[in-house]
Amino acid sequence: MITKNMTIAEILRRHPETLPIFERYGLDCFDCQIADYEELEHGASVHKVDIDTLLGELNSKLSS
Repeated sequence: MITKNMTIAEILRRHPETLPIFERYGLDCFDCQIADYEELEHGASVHKVDIDTLLGELNSKLSS
């Protein structure tokens, strides 16, 4: 399960299949060094993405 406290890099290392979701929301943080330190909730906030919606889609991808 993906949580809002996980870093973007951690999520992508564990679940590379979620990359298209990050791209769809304009969260291209995976391509920069800050992804190793930036928690999902912060990245979503910076990009004005609703964290609950994003978490729902990410976790839905894991169960499909």
